[in-house]
Amino acid sequence: MDYQTLTLDIQSGVGVITLNRPDVMNALNKQMRIEITQAVKTAEATARCIVLTGAGRSFCSGQDLSDSGVSASLDFEGTLRDEYVPMLKSIFDCKVPTISAVNGPAAGAGANLALAADVVIASEDAFFLQAFTRIGLIPDAGGTYWLPRQIGSARAMGAALFADKISARQAAEWGMIYEAIPAPEFAAYWQARAGHLAKGPTAAYAHLKTAIRTSFDHTLDEQLALEAKLQGKCGVTHDFMEGVTAFLEKRPAAFKGQ
Repeated sequence: MDYQTLTLDIQSGVGVITLNRPDVMNALNKQMRIEITQAVKTAEATARCIVLTGAGRSFCSGQDLSDSGVSASLDFEGTLRDEYVPMLKSIFDCKVPTISAVNGPAAGAGANLALAADVVIASEDAFFLQAFTRIGLIPDAGGTYWLPRQIGSARAMGAALFADKISARQAAEWGMIYEAIPAPEFAAYWQARAGHLAKGPTAAYAHLKTAIRTSFDHTLDEQLALEAKLQGKCGVTHDFMEGVTAFLEKRPAAFKGQ
């Protein structure tokens, strides 16, 4: 597909989606939201890990306020339901591991787009900003879902009310993201992390994501039952047998995601 607002590159099992509107700090317009959804689904069909990152100095500055139709009369509910929800769900529900490689500022919906991925790795040059109250709105694009679960209600409330910048290092200390990496090492680091996941047991990864995410809604007994069920599925895969064989033979496992 000929994308207008991003690039998609799939190599060695890693699909890299690069938001490519650097002149507006990769702000999200309607076309980009559609293309992100399409690119994730395209990459999911062949890649074993998907990375979302930004071109230029920013990851994503959020909703493009200069986009046609953005005004006091904009149908926010309809736009979120019809454009943002499919985009976010394509990432969150992706069958293979997803990484947000946050190379620079991530603000508003751009911050919450990053948080939709399984793992967030950020350059120490980056920051996260729930900018919504600065223009009289509330956090959207999943912000009110992910933030309380990742950093607790007190920090989530403060970050949303005050619209403070949260540095990548602070975000890592709070548990909002997984890692903050010095800028000179950032690109090579996330590429190595993505490569590691792409060579891993991706069928098990899918079950792992299900188990962790559903745990918040389960009792202990329910979660233990789910673990047993999913582990039963993992135990009959090629990758389990390959992993055990490789361990006994003292060699790296050659996982196939099957």
